[in-house]
Amino acid sequence: MILIWGLLIIVGVVLIVWGAEAFAEHLGAAAVRLQISSFALALLLAGAEPEELATAVAASLRDAPAIAFGDVVGANIAICLVALGVGAWIAPLPFSKRVMRYALFGLPIGVTATGFIWDGEISRFEGLFLIGLYVLYVAVIWWVERRPPALGETGELEEASEEFAIEQAKGIQHRVGKELLFVLAGFAAMIAGSILLVEAVRQISQVEETQTKLALSLVGFATAFELVILAWSTARRGVTEAVVAGVVGSFAYNVTMTLGAAAIARPLKIVDASLLHFPLIVMLGSLALVIVLASFKGYLHKTASIILLSAYPLFLIALLVM
Repeated sequence: MILIWGLLIIVGVVLIVWGAEAFAEHLGAAAVRLQISSFALALLLAGAEPEELATAVAASLRDAPAIAFGDVVGANIAICLVALGVGAWIAPLPFSKRVMRYALFGLPIGVTATGFIWDGEISRFEGLFLIGLYVLYVAVIWWVERRPPALGETGELEEASEEFAIEQAKGIQHRVGKELLFVLAGFAAMIAGSILLVEAVRQISQVEETQTKLALSLVGFATAFELVILAWSTARRGVTEAVVAGVVGSFAYNVTMTLGAAAIARPLKIVDASLLHFPLIVMLGSLALVIVLASFKGYLHKTASIILLSAYPLFLIALLVM
């Protein structure tokens, strides 16, 4: 039976990764054609990690708060250590002043979210506060830079807008239906995959401690896997600032929007909050380590890659022996 649930975990991960890719790739184009405001687009796409959000919300609705907490914290650790580590091994990852600003703004947000998570309980009101904190994060960056933040898929907005303008000039009929179809298909795949993933973990073990550790390691890495592939593939082609900003911005998104949405769906509460204390410290330390390593030369290089990639298995080993 465990083998069957293990196979369903793989199926769930595949659905989540494909769905997240289809959702993010076509959402910008659909939103531009529907003439949604630029600020709303930034909120939709800046640092957006729909796979983590779908998984955390599914876990919350299935009354598995340990999986929701573990997914958010584990994904953020994987994003910082594995995604950036893999990308930096392939090619230097540039950390301009703009990208560093995103990371530095993300650190106090992570600390604030950690304060909420520390007692193992997040109410709906606190969930709303976390979502509001993310809106403030995007708004402050926009105000400081006088333009939309280059987080997540926002780099595709300009391309989508230009394509839309060309279509209008040529009298080409808008392809809103096609784009929306892909958005809905991606959304449906993420929902189905997240439900499979959460249910498989629940069936493998009903013990809170085991669920937490599985979520911190297996589920967290699975939902962060798209960013690992993204960092690897774009590094091979020559990493752009927007890609690195997207990875860094996802950290803030996960501890605010993802966690907040999960708490609104159903208040989160685990019995033993101490299970999250060490991982939370590692999560904050991972982002801080990235900032320190990038500050020396203005980019992450192979030495930084070795440090980051070596830290991740150490975290997993420590998690197993806890």
